[in-house]
Order: sequence, then C-alpha cells, then structure tokens
Amino acid sequence: MPKILIIRFSSIGDIVLTSPVIRCISKQVQDVEVHFLTKQSFASIVEANPYVKKVYAIHKHVSEVMPLLKSENYDFVVDLHHNLRSWQVMLQLNTAHQSFPKLNYEKWLLVQFKLNKLPATHIVDRYMTAAAPLHVNNDLQGLDFFIPTKHEVALSSLPENFRKGYVALVIGAQHFTKRLPNHKLIALCNQMHLPVVLIGGKDDYANAAAIENQCGNLVFNACGQYNLFQSASLIRQASLVITHDTGMMHIAAAFQKKTISVWGNTVPEFGMYPYLPMHAERSYMAEVKNLNCRPCSKIGKTACPKGHFKCMEEIDIDIILKQAVLFTT
Repeated sequence: MPKILIIRFSSIGDIVLTSPVIRCISKQVQDVEVHFLTKQSFASIVEANPYVKKVYAIHKHVSEVMPLLKSENYDFVVDLHHNLRSWQVMLQLNTAHQSFPKLNYEKWLLVQFKLNKLPATHIVDRYMTAAAPLHVNNDLQGLDFFIPTKHEVALSSLPENFRKGYVALVIGAQHFTKRLPNHKLIALCNQMHLPVVLIGGKDDYANAAAIENQCGNLVFNACGQYNLFQSASLIRQASLVITHDTGMMHIAAAFQKKTISVWGNTVPEFGMYPYLPMHAERSYMAEVKNLNCRPCSKIGKTACPKGHFKCMEEIDIDIILKQAVLFTT
C-alpha cells in the first residue's frame, strides 16, 4: 500500500485549497494511504477530511514529529508549503518528493513594480503539479470542507427573521488593508434586501457589535459566537456570501456558494480567488482596478501605506448590492 505525506502548515484558507490534491490522490492512486502534516491550530480542519488517514501536527518545530514521520516509511511527499520547515522534513525523510511552484519572485515583481509575470493559473493548479509524479490529475470538482455533524448550526436557532434566507457577510480579515471600512459595511447591511449574518472571530465581535448597533434587527452578530465549523455551517446555509480575501472565502467556494469577494490591497492575480472550476459564474470579484499603488503587499498591512486607502474606500457599494440581487433572485 503506497503511503503519501502531504505538507501544508497554515493557514485556514491555504489548507482548504489543498483539498483537491488530497481528494485526487485518494481517489486516483490505488490503495493509497494519505497522511497530512500541519500546525496544531489547523489540525481539526484536516482531521474532518475523510480522505486523510492520519494527521500529524506541530506546535513550532518539525522535530516534534520527525521520529513518527520517519517510522511511516513514506513512498512520496507532496510539499504544498515550500518553506524551510517542509524542506527539513523532506531532507530527513530522504524519500521521493515534489514541491509546488511558490512564485515568490513573480509576486515580488507585481508588488514592487506592478509588473505581472505571474501565470494565469489558480494556486490549486500549481498545487496539483506537486502531485504530478503520482500521475494524478485535477478532477475539477473544486474544494472540499467537511463539517462534523455535531457542529452543524440549526436555522431554528437563529432569530426568526433570518430563518427564510440571509446573506453571510464575512467582516474579518487578518490584515487591516483587506477589510472594508465600517461605514461601507454599515451601508451594505442597511441597503441589503435580505437580513445579514456577520461572520468573524472573537477579535471581530466588538466591530460587528458596532455595525449591528447601526442596523438593528437587519443584522445578527455571529462573530466569536460560533467556532470555525459552526461559522462554516452558517456560510453553507446562506443565500449568498460576501467576503473579504480570507479563509472563509475559500470555505464558501468549497460549498459552491454564490460569492461576492471584496479585494483591497491584494489582487486576484496572485491566484487565490474563489476556486469554482465548474461554476465560475457563481463568483463576482469587487475591486478598484488600475490603482498604481495596488497591490501594496501579497498578504496585507496594518494600515494603508499611502494614507488614502483608495483600494477599499473607492469600492462601489451599489455594484455589490446589484450583484447581490442578481445572485439571490
């Protein structure tokens, strides 16, 4: 029985984006056993995946699990992180391996000089190249995200006016420059034709409460009230998802949801837009194009380097609202 190790340490969205590789290896390699190496804080995402036989997790150092990994005698390692840690694993396992093309230089050119030399391919397709030696092909079935039954949220637990349909609005993002300003979010909620559930973590609760205060019973603040899987359940049951460039955007794509993604300092050209290979029509990307300062980072910043924050301040809320109507009627 061939035994394959897949490596991706972080983060939520990136791990969800590895799911086609997991599925395709599991289904296309005969009698295969798939293992996954990640960080402890993300292990539960992979543990819920039925295509993964065993999950190894680290807190900080690969040395924490190396003796166990060596005892597995892997036939092949698929490196979907391509950093020093994953290199250390492959070096010590001393078996056949393949890393995906990270394209850091091309990303640097786009950020620093606005020179786009990136291939017009999604990161999932670049991930798949690391599995090519296994003769695995992309099945084009999109992303997977599995919610344990105990974490499903019943619609009956929501306020009554949310039980016949709502918009899931993901307000959080790891970096400030990936988030719409509050006045834009409030305008969006107040003009939306459906009730809005605000999705985010504990750090987003106070901000969501301020939005909720301006919108009354049109908005339900779910930030910090639900765990990751429960928030995913709310996304799965939404009529529409509006989200920043976050892990939740990829979870929405895994459920094939109609999604409006809002882009600030990052750009879809990095190859991490909603992955819907068979349903591209379900995705709409809202962004301010032709800004000579964008992208200013491949991940995000704590403040706009220019001070004007045009990439978010100039997002047209009316266009988002019109697209929301098209997606839900």
